[in-house]
Amino acid sequence: MTTPMRFNSIESCIDSVISTVGNRIVLGIPLGVGKPNPFVNALYRRVKENPALHLKLFTALSLSKPKGKSDLEERFLGPFVERVFGDYPDLDYVADVRAGTVPPNIEVYEFFMRTGEYLNNGGAQQHYVYSNYTHVARDMLLNGINVLAQAVACEGSGDSMRLSLSSNPDVMLDLIDLANTQPEGHIMVIGVINRKMPFMPNGAEVGPEVFDFIVDDPAGTHDVFAPPNMKVTLADYALGLYASSVVKDGGTLQIGIGSLGDAIAQALILRDRSNNDYRLIMGGLLPAVPSKLTELAPFGQGLYGCSEMFVNGFLQLIEAGIIRREVFPHAGLQRLVNAGKIGMHVDAGTLTALREAQLISGKLTAAEVAMLKRFGIFKPGVEWEDGQLVLGGLRFATDLDDAATFEAIAQHCLGEKLTGGFIMHGGFFVGPRSFYERLRTMPRERLAKINMTRIGFINQLYGQEEIARLQRRDARFMNTTMMVTLLGAAVSDSLASGQLVSGVGGQYNFVAMGHELAGARVVLMLRATRTRHDKTESNIVWNYAHTTIPRHLRDIVITEYGIADLRAQSDAEVIKRLLAIADSRFQGELLVAAVENRKLAADYVIPEAQRHNLPEVLEARLRPWREKGLLPDYPFGTDFTEDELAIVRSLQKLKHSTEHPIEFMEVLFNSLVEDKNPPEKYLERMHFDQIHGLKDWLMKKLFVGNL
Repeated sequence: MTTPMRFNSIESCIDSVISTVGNRIVLGIPLGVGKPNPFVNALYRRVKENPALHLKLFTALSLSKPKGKSDLEERFLGPFVERVFGDYPDLDYVADVRAGTVPPNIEVYEFFMRTGEYLNNGGAQQHYVYSNYTHVARDMLLNGINVLAQAVACEGSGDSMRLSLSSNPDVMLDLIDLANTQPEGHIMVIGVINRKMPFMPNGAEVGPEVFDFIVDDPAGTHDVFAPPNMKVTLADYALGLYASSVVKDGGTLQIGIGSLGDAIAQALILRDRSNNDYRLIMGGLLPAVPSKLTELAPFGQGLYGCSEMFVNGFLQLIEAGIIRREVFPHAGLQRLVNAGKIGMHVDAGTLTALREAQLISGKLTAAEVAMLKRFGIFKPGVEWEDGQLVLGGLRFATDLDDAATFEAIAQHCLGEKLTGGFIMHGGFFVGPRSFYERLRTMPRERLAKINMTRIGFINQLYGQEEIARLQRRDARFMNTTMMVTLLGAAVSDSLASGQLVSGVGGQYNFVAMGHELAGARVVLMLRATRTRHDKTESNIVWNYAHTTIPRHLRDIVITEYGIADLRAQSDAEVIKRLLAIADSRFQGELLVAAVENRKLAADYVIPEAQRHNLPEVLEARLRPWREKGLLPDYPFGTDFTEDELAIVRSLQKLKHSTEHPIEFMEVLFNSLVEDKNPPEKYLERMHFDQIHGLKDWLMKKLFVGNL
């Protein structure tokens, strides 16, 4: 690529895009927070206003600020959204997709949706592209994208400006590589600078030559979408505690976003920092845990994070010193580290081990010296000149097989510890405001150990199998799922009707990889039941019309009632183990289905110890630990104030009552006859300090009555 054109105006950049590409634009933009929203909105409006233009847009996980579904909710959310989301601009196309008003000259295709957002939206359902995360770049190219656009972070200015793909090198790096091999024509790559994006080094940092156009318009800078931490329920904690007990010290970890990811992270921190309490908590849960999977000791070696999503839970584990096992982008060096022949401290034995493994030769070459410097084995000041080592005013021969030379090099040239390692590989990130702020302020030496990179590296073994196998030892790949069949298949993204709830994302990639890596295990987690409109149903089912993970890839399944180790088990044993962690209200009918279909002996009886899987039993086990402060509602903080949390509880209570007419009538009556005097600050926060009309008066009464 050549030197990019630079624009200080989004509109003038769009003029150049249209004049270069033509009237038909096929635009690819990243999932999540890496979208250049102001650029996308400006282009969308331009095409919407001009029927002669056509826009086909490929993306995923299009985020928008939350909005209330009622007047009461909006009164609460308005100030909260303004404070937490700042000047984040919503995407125009999201509003049109929701309303079904996307104009005929624009098409919007997504390969992953916000969970449940578009279940009843015909346009979104019909334009969904079912694609594995690792196939997204390929599938975008097959759909003819001719423009790529992404928000980029920057440091410095002018000729010294450095650029980073920041939150989303995931697909962009793969796309750029694939685009350069396409004979059909050039794909325009646009970087839109957002100065509020955290600057991520390593794989995310790119040179300006990667881009055709770079836009540095103040309008492109805005707050990053920052979903607040969600409340972690006791059921979440049960799942997280069980999951934490299968993580092996010195291993590799992948977790997801949301309350369940926070529950796992908090449980791992408890295991490491409050091990006695952790063991006591687990003592009340352990009867359902297969002993061969149980790992309850603190982390002596630490963990390495390798996850498509770098989320707040990972950041908390880094800050707690649990994510600390370093991996190195050099297969030979990693092999020696794994074998314990090289430690993090550099000494003469390090050189000896490298020499014995033939990773360096008897007489050092320039390339070998560069490698030794890269990983801190040699001091930064060591140089190779004309077959000799030079350090300051000293010169050394390079013949390591000569004892005197070896001794001199070991005495003067060695560094103190290995460098250039990573404790975390991630493909994209999203998190609360505190997450982004910490990335912006983290010391450079620690930030350098986090490597945001391509999804093609993280989610699969192909193309880097040797180094991936060495780095990802004893991996625990943890994902959530919606339902599990009694034979071990998982339903994670779609309903029986075919309607998409979210998408496959990288789940299949990680499940397949977990079965290929030695020592790896795949953990699928789900709540045992779901409740909708007062009807509770089991999430462990006999069969389902659609599955995301086929039963031949079954491994470990966790509910709030325990762990089922399904790997290498017969169908009958799989059924027994899943029955053991199902909600006891549904065990009987599941057992009948298994027997009727001749997959389980007619005389099988669920053991007594497994027949008390009920919410109230779980609550009794874990409530004391919440009261002790070890299982807090928000283990990593919250953007809600204490007053707002009180208001939320009132609104939730009121919302629940509106779904039950008899209960609502009781609530309404009590609210009208009772005369409560809540703190004035609650009324001010909800704009009830001044009443305008009967509707305001009635809403105030309902709100106050539920406080």
